[in-house]
Amino acid sequence: MSNHPPSSGPETRPARAGVRAPSSPPAQRVAEFWSPDDSVLVRPPRAVRPREAPKADPPLDAPELYFNRELSWLDFNWRVLQQAVDPRNPLLERVRFLAITQSNLDEFVRKRVGGLKRQLEAGVTSLSPDGRTPAEQLDLVAASIQEMQGAMTRTWRDHLAPALAGHGVVVRRYDELDRDEQDRLEAYFVDHVYPVLTPLAVDPGHPFPFISNQSLSLAIVLQRAEAEGLQFARVKVPLNWGRWVPLSRPGHVLPIEDLVARHVDELFRGMHVQSVHAFRLTRNADLSRDEEGAEDLLQMISEELRERRFAAVVRLEVDVDMPEEVVALLTDELEIGRDDVARVEGFLDFTDLNDIADLDRPAMRFAPWEPVIPGPLVVPPEGPPPNLFEVLASRDILVYHPYESFQGSVQRFIEEAADDPAVLAIKLTLYRTSENSPIVRALIRAAEAGKQVAVLVEVTARFDEANNIEWGQILERAGVHVTYGIVGLKTHTKVTLVVREEGERLGLYSHVGTGNYHARTARLYSDLGLLTADRDIGLDLVRLFHYLTGHAPEQRYRALVIAPRDMRTAFEGLVQREIELHRAQGGGRILLKMNAIDDPGMIRALYRASQAGVRIDLVIRGHTRLRPGIPGVSDNIRVISIIGRFLEHDRIFFFRNGGDPDVLMGSADWRRRNLEERVEAVVRITDRTLRDRLHSILTRALDDNRLAWDLHPDGHYVLRMPPAGGPVRDFHRGLMRDAIMRRDAYAPRQGGPGSPQ
Repeated sequence: MSNHPPSSGPETRPARAGVRAPSSPPAQRVAEFWSPDDSVLVRPPRAVRPREAPKADPPLDAPELYFNRELSWLDFNWRVLQQAVDPRNPLLERVRFLAITQSNLDEFVRKRVGGLKRQLEAGVTSLSPDGRTPAEQLDLVAASIQEMQGAMTRTWRDHLAPALAGHGVVVRRYDELDRDEQDRLEAYFVDHVYPVLTPLAVDPGHPFPFISNQSLSLAIVLQRAEAEGLQFARVKVPLNWGRWVPLSRPGHVLPIEDLVARHVDELFRGMHVQSVHAFRLTRNADLSRDEEGAEDLLQMISEELRERRFAAVVRLEVDVDMPEEVVALLTDELEIGRDDVARVEGFLDFTDLNDIADLDRPAMRFAPWEPVIPGPLVVPPEGPPPNLFEVLASRDILVYHPYESFQGSVQRFIEEAADDPAVLAIKLTLYRTSENSPIVRALIRAAEAGKQVAVLVEVTARFDEANNIEWGQILERAGVHVTYGIVGLKTHTKVTLVVREEGERLGLYSHVGTGNYHARTARLYSDLGLLTADRDIGLDLVRLFHYLTGHAPEQRYRALVIAPRDMRTAFEGLVQREIELHRAQGGGRILLKMNAIDDPGMIRALYRASQAGVRIDLVIRGHTRLRPGIPGVSDNIRVISIIGRFLEHDRIFFFRNGGDPDVLMGSADWRRRNLEERVEAVVRITDRTLRDRLHSILTRALDDNRLAWDLHPDGHYVLRMPPAGGPVRDFHRGLMRDAIMRRDAYAPRQGGPGSPQ
């Protein structure tokens, strides 16, 4: 099977006239502009290993069969950036996508670039699966980041800023303002900004100041009127009230750094301000820790957070016009190389565009979407709401956020458990949660009511460590049994167990999900959750919590597949079984939906399945090392990526299994960290109706011609476009319609296991 869509499927748009690329080696070239007729960002190959093409009958670990993980991730961020320029998206949503692109890039630099730099400093020379050393990867990544930064600037300057101005939303520069506006801003500066500024000089009596991660600063060069020689000072731009200062004209704003820069001479009376330029730095977030030797995990994490605050700088962004001598001073003081400096034209840090994207302009936003209550849980117009535990005793419920309500299903499950006098115990894993979390409030309420409440709080969840430590301490003070994970493993699974007193034996009610117990992100991320009274699943969760909170590693699970104990072996076995069934009777089929796939062992398993003739479709939102469409290796594998209004976060695994489909869902991607370094849970779906629904989700994704990108064998993605005059198949819109139809079609009087769910 070719990696390209069939001729009867969605069209793809190749490069067109008017799309220009810089003159760099073909394998590292990127399109510089978007084609004006369809706004498709055409990207030549990036993630391919450029030195050689696949040989005939290569071994399955040959480097040319694998994309580079870092470049593949950057390709994902290019697809996010494309949303910012696509005119089919509402304008303020396009602005938000640019902010997301910046946020993604910042995290990539902190984690991935920081990790590569640590490898380089440690003398690591081992090759990645695609055959590159850390030094080679850093060179490629640095060039790619610079290209992306330039494209972000052009997106704002050439696309978004002019479009916003056409709607009366204008980001002004100080020199553009009339005298009356400047006088008003001077008074505002004196009253609101001047008192909070802290100028920090650098001289023999004042050492170079500490500069916090991703803060916006001004580098100021000063000179005494009567003396020779220059002095340097730094001023941190205050963002207490946000980045954008409102102007007199509604919709017009000024970046606060412009205001500070224009009045910075007020901070240095008696000195001549020779130049003022903005800069911003990014610190390494990839720090080593020895959990095996940590007697107190909380103390270790707290120390790591302090260490991260002072971690080495991995990137310095400076205004494009910053003088060379100032750049040299910054690089010397920050102990970085010139290769770590990015000169940026225009604004530094587009993440603050989120404030503009939040403007109350409904016509410039996605149409509001309110997640629907799943049919079996809908509260009737008259009469009491259905008892959730009675509903689950009669049927499993599969919920799909944000199409179906998190508050009306998973959150309700935990809240009803907290308030139900028959509930004896609640056990839950907490990886990330929201501020003022209703889930945490319910757990506290349950503990105060005398229920046994046990929570596994994962304190090593990257960038949420401080929040999770605080939540753990709050829960402990309320009487909740809190544990902080297993040494050496990150607990990434999303599960809840409710134990309820019901006559002669205890009822076990479970939630197994793909996403966090986070009410806000449940409106933005697509995630699945199974609510069930299945006893095998409940007993498996009992065993899992014994493992997580006690010392019971040698568990046996019947309904769940748990990492790191069994998951790799289980998935390899499922792929191998599909190969054997296909050889015996044909029709082999594998459909997978994940965030990313980079584990070489699982990729080799899929290559073997492709070589055996099994047809494989992957829906991978983010990065992939798997290279589809290689003759004799992966020509039966197709990969698409869906980027749109909601962030694809759910994981579904479908194996045709000779006509009796084996379907699983859960928290794990096919990445080494998920399979070997984390506690993950994947549940097998046994209800035929729910299996069919998951299969429908996969086929809808594969049929999309609005949000889907096809990954080609040479490494570039091409956005699908509907045929002229043909139907638009938008995955997200289709699932919104499906959620409404599913709710409206539910009739409580029908009851029974076969009712729509």
